[in-house]
Amino acid sequence: MVMRTLALLFMLLLPVAEAQNISQSSPAPRPAVPPNVRVLRDLAYVPDGTARQKLDLYLPQAPGPARPLVAYIHGGGWKAGSKDHCPAIALVGRGYAVASIEYRFSQDAIYPAQIEDCKAAIRWLRAHSAEYGIDPQHIGVWGASAGGHLVALLGVTGQIKDFDTGANLDQSSAVQCVVDFFGPTDFLHYGEHPDPARDTASSSVAQLLGGTIETHEDLARKASAVYYITKDAAPFLIVHGDHDPLVPLQQSQELQADLQKAGVSCTLMVVPGGGHGGAGFMTPERQKAGLDFFNRYLKPKGEAAAVGHPEARS
Repeated sequence: MVMRTLALLFMLLLPVAEAQNISQSSPAPRPAVPPNVRVLRDLAYVPDGTARQKLDLYLPQAPGPARPLVAYIHGGGWKAGSKDHCPAIALVGRGYAVASIEYRFSQDAIYPAQIEDCKAAIRWLRAHSAEYGIDPQHIGVWGASAGGHLVALLGVTGQIKDFDTGANLDQSSAVQCVVDFFGPTDFLHYGEHPDPARDTASSSVAQLLGGTIETHEDLARKASAVYYITKDAAPFLIVHGDHDPLVPLQQSQELQADLQKAGVSCTLMVVPGGGHGGAGFMTPERQKAGLDFFNRYLKPKGEAAAVGHPEARS
């Protein structure tokens, strides 16, 4: 039963819907919500904000003690994707509350609007934690591709106030752990890339920055997680394919090296032959690693031990 739940959790991520086929003309239908899950849709985390500054909450039907939260941030090249497709829903059955966060796209506003929105969402979740049965001291994040980029930034900027704007500023936007699936982390050193259009004005990165990396180096640095790393960064689990055609593996290798140099716990799982998502991301080893990682850093010692993790966070 445990492995079946884990398989469901990671199967939901696999289609490159997370690399998001941004050319499709109509969005995919919302996945079915399990019967034991209560969903609250389109909660505005910015007062009088835009249609995209909203999140969905997935909570257990039965009342109970405050639960740790996993916030999922979708991919789509910062210009597409949807909070409707949230692979983390399966975690509700494993003792978590889950949020799926939407954010302004690059066609709405250039960077740093996207990380400002994600931080606003985390602050809102803490401000409303008592209302929704969330443990505000144990919030983790998970994202893929563009979402991986944003969760990595959340993980290294918890003590930095530069991106905290708007409401609920009395709340922290720090997170306790990060699961990053193949997110870009250093735009200034993107490595040899198979796509010659990577740094043209029409590329996804250029649209995020409002211009090419070459002409917007300062903003590219501010959008790169590696330049914010200190000993206070959150622990990371990174998963990346060694044949990723969009985001070079070097991006995750650099992030891991810099985190470890700062004394921060970081595990990089390389998927042999893996691209930008795909079936190789759901082996039993990786399924177990993801759940164990969240249990370790988000669940009180006794509860995590009950689900089989010997090194739970106290």
